[in-house]
Amino acid sequence: MGCGTSKVLPEPPKDVQLDLVKKVEPYTGHKTDVYKHFIKDDGGGGLKTGCPSPPYHIQPYPGAHLASHMEPHEPRRTRVAKYRAKFDPRVTAKYDIKALIGRGSFSRVVRVEHKATKQPYAIKMIETKYREGREVCESELCVLRRVRHTNIIQLIEVFETQERVYMVMELATGGELFDRIIAKGSFTERDATRVLQMVLDGVKYLHTLGITHRDLKPENLLYYHPGTDSKIMITDFGLASARKKGDDCLMKTTCGTPEYIAPEILVRKPYTNSVDMWALGVISYILLSGTMPFEDDNRSRLYRQILKGKYSYSGEPWPSVSNLAKDFIDRLLTVDPGARMTALQALKHPWVVSMAASSSMKNLHRSISQNLLKRASSRCQSTKSAQSTRSSRSTKSNKSRRVRERELRELNLRYQQQYNG
Repeated sequence: MGCGTSKVLPEPPKDVQLDLVKKVEPYTGHKTDVYKHFIKDDGGGGLKTGCPSPPYHIQPYPGAHLASHMEPHEPRRTRVAKYRAKFDPRVTAKYDIKALIGRGSFSRVVRVEHKATKQPYAIKMIETKYREGREVCESELCVLRRVRHTNIIQLIEVFETQERVYMVMELATGGELFDRIIAKGSFTERDATRVLQMVLDGVKYLHTLGITHRDLKPENLLYYHPGTDSKIMITDFGLASARKKGDDCLMKTTCGTPEYIAPEILVRKPYTNSVDMWALGVISYILLSGTMPFEDDNRSRLYRQILKGKYSYSGEPWPSVSNLAKDFIDRLLTVDPGARMTALQALKHPWVVSMAASSSMKNLHRSISQNLLKRASSRCQSTKSAQSTRSSRSTKSNKSRRVRERELRELNLRYQQQYNG
C-alpha cells in the first residue's frame, strides 16, 4: 500500500457516500479470443519481473519494504526513536510507537500500541508534501473511509498535518496467504474454497459500494493473526477506484500488476469492476497449483498469453483437482468481461457453495508448496541476473512489477498497425 512512484495513479477520487472513520482536523499552522487483432507473435523484448517479496509476518502494507532491509546497520532502538521524533505530538499522546515495520517511497509504517486499551495497530505515515504521495494517499483515504467489512483492512482514524498524514490501521500479523499455505501440512480444495469465500465476500462488498480494487493478488491478502482460525483481509488500496453511485462505472486508467491484469486493460479499453474477477481467477489458479496461469519474463509474450486467455491444466497437482474447481477458474479467466462471473455469481458457484464437499479431498499441499518455492527461487535468480549491473539493492522496487502505460500504448499501436496494414 506504499505511496510511491511505482504505482500508476488511479483516476482522481470522486465524491464519496459514507465516512465511517474518525478524522482529526488538519493542523492549521470462456476464452473467446475477442482481442485477436491485437495479437501477433513478434518476439519483442520485455522486462524481467522482480523477485517476490520476503514473507512479512507483520506487514499490513505489502507495497512497503521492510525497514530491516533498508537500514541494516542502524540499531532497532535508534530507528524507533528516529521515527517517533517525526510523529505529531497528537499521535504520540495517544499511541506508543513500538517498531518500524515497513517503508515505501513516501511512507513509513510503524507498529504502535494504543495507550489506553493496549491494542496494537499499524500507523502509516505519508509524506504529502510530494504530489505523488499526496495523490495516492487521497485515493486510499477515499476508499478506506467508506469501508467497514470483516475481510477488509480497517482504517481506524486519521491525523493530518501540513506535510504528513497519519493513517491508523488494523494490524495484520498472520502473514501472506501463500506463506501460510507453505507452512501448513495440508491443503485441500475445501481449504481453498474457505479462503475464496472470504475474499469474494470482501470483493462483493467493495463492488456494491462502487469500489474496484484493481490490484488483487496474493501479496495483498493477509491473515489477521497467526491462529488457524484467522480471517483473510484484503489490503493495499493504492490503485483502487471509488465511484459514486450512479456515476459512469467505466474506468480507463492503465494500472495493475502484469500477471494479474485483465485483457481489457491491456488493450486500453474502458473497463468495469470485472477486472477484479479476472485477478481472482488468477489467484484461484495459483491457490490450487502453486503455479501461474500466465507467466513469462518477456512482457510482450506474457501479455499475448493473457489476451488469448491461453493457459492449461497440465502438471501436478492438476490431475487431482476436480472438474468443478477448474470450471470455477474457467468462468473467471474468460477473456470477454461480459461473460465473466461477478463476485455474487462466484459465491454461488457449486464448487464454492458445496465447500468442495463433492470434490476430491486429496491433500494438494506437497505439489503446491513445491511449485511455489520453485517459482520463488527461479524468479529470484532471474532478478539477480537482471540487476547485476545496478548500484544497490534499493533499486529493486515495485516499479518493475507494475504495468507501464507507455509500454502498452506502444504494444497496441504496433498490433493495430500490423492489423490495419
